[in-house]
Amino acid sequence: MHVDLQPKMMIRDVHIADRPRERLIRQGAESLSNQELIAILLRTGTRKESVLVLANRVLSSFDKIQDLKDVTIEELTTINGVGEAKAVQLLAAAEIGKRLYQKHSERRYTIRSPEDAAAYLMTDMSSLKQEHFVVLFLNVKNEVLHKQTIFIGSLNSAIVHPREIYREAVKRSAASIICSHNHPSGNPAPSPEDIEVTRRLIEAGLIMGIELVDHIIIGDHKFISLQEKGYM
Repeated sequence: MHVDLQPKMMIRDVHIADRPRERLIRQGAESLSNQELIAILLRTGTRKESVLVLANRVLSSFDKIQDLKDVTIEELTTINGVGEAKAVQLLAAAEIGKRLYQKHSERRYTIRSPEDAAAYLMTDMSSLKQEHFVVLFLNVKNEVLHKQTIFIGSLNSAIVHPREIYREAVKRSAASIICSHNHPSGNPAPSPEDIEVTRRLIEAGLIMGIELVDHIIIGDHKFISLQEKGYM
């Protein structure tokens, strides 16, 4: 049940059976709207508006609820009525959600193709505003042992040091790795710099005995595999 409140209407004016926490207890969390779930995290509204109205304004500040996974405390506290304490609660909830999803995926995710790798990475990487260089560390069965962001910023050979990547691979006892980075422009076409970095990583991998299986470039919900394109 969705509850529409006027700006001056407070949560105490809502029948107790229709309040978010009571509905969650009675009907389960899956029955609540995004607005009601955010309201539970915020706990209280302001002197002038209910927590449900405040929750609605928080959601209205983003294109979609998934954007909350990458929000910063500075962005949240610019929303009127959201102070540091409320922002911290929202960030903590978003981080728990990310970790639950990541652990669930990593326990059983096997990569057999570039499509598998792209599917694993796409949700987190396609909406990033900066370039992130991410490495998947795989065991001999091509199962994901670990995923780690190694660098943030424009990709170039001066920044991407093979030693940082392969040090982590040795630490994780990885048999192979898959590298990926995103293009915030949305176009996943590889640049000469992307190709140069890939070749340097292949050479280092041959020395270390840890294969670079692929380099996936993520765009706006599309990708390019440098292995498929013949650059590896």
